[in-house]
Amino acid sequence: MATTRMLGSTLLLILLSTVVSELCNPQDKKVLLQIKKDLNNPYLLASWNPSTDCCKWYTVTCDPKTHRINSLTIFSSVPDTNFSAQIPPSVGLLPYLETLEFHKLPKLTGPLQPAIAKLTNLKFLRISWTNLSGPVPTFLARLTNLTFLDLSFNNLTGPIPEALSQLSNLDALHLDRNHLTGSIPPSFGSFKSNPDIFLSHNNLSGPIPASLGNLNLTQVDLSRNKLVGDASALFGLNKTVQIVDLSRNELSFNLSNVEFPASLTSLDLNHNKVYGKLPVGLTALNLQYLNVSYNRLCGEIPMGGELQSFDVYSYLHNKCLCGSPLPSCTSSSL
Repeated sequence: MATTRMLGSTLLLILLSTVVSELCNPQDKKVLLQIKKDLNNPYLLASWNPSTDCCKWYTVTCDPKTHRINSLTIFSSVPDTNFSAQIPPSVGLLPYLETLEFHKLPKLTGPLQPAIAKLTNLKFLRISWTNLSGPVPTFLARLTNLTFLDLSFNNLTGPIPEALSQLSNLDALHLDRNHLTGSIPPSFGSFKSNPDIFLSHNNLSGPIPASLGNLNLTQVDLSRNKLVGDASALFGLNKTVQIVDLSRNELSFNLSNVEFPASLTSLDLNHNKVYGKLPVGLTALNLQYLNVSYNRLCGEIPMGGELQSFDVYSYLHNKCLCGSPLPSCTSSSL
């Protein structure tokens, strides 16, 4: 009899310890299990076992004080044959999320779910390297706590919403490697946080808005689009920009009088229609990368700084550019 009571007490203690160790909020756990079901129970979520504490599940983290789910990062380095689904609308039922990531999931399809707009505590949103389609939705502008927005390497189409400039805390915007069309919104010049802007490998057209000159960007990549006109507003002695990639567009402006900030370390203008001369001011910069090939530049490459440290391929195929590392200038080439 005593042995039976002892066994019963032991089982009770085991059950109680299991309950005590379950830190995950029951509603959050229910939502996560629904997300797993909606994603067709992929192998990469195998740790999502209903009998275990969801705060210990792979790809999930909980707030150490409230134990509410604050991060959901679902990604895979190997294609998952069972992972063929859309983003579950149920992700909008995790109100304490600060980080949401779906990354390298080639069978994730469909549009961005409007339910994401409910996640007003989000700071980090990455949905990249998927087969996500449809437009970049305007409702993203409601996520005013976002500091990082990455929708790169998808199949998104249509224009870039002007409303994204309302994201006043944004540090980085990645919309590169999609099929976006239309122009860069002039409203981007009103970003309050000077985010790094990556819009490369799209089908954007029209001019670079002069309003971008209002910003003090650190990095900007607008390469491989169909942009035209003047890009000089991105530069200036008072700027702090470090990396600028405008390559493979149809930009046409006079480089001769452009003033570059001392912070600039990388400049790529290749395959455009930029004309004029290389400014002497470039010699004062600590450039680590420079490519002005395939343009319409003329005159002698200024001596000094890092300009002679780059090989001929940084300067080839210009109208009449000459001087080291290109062949020496002659009277006919100046």
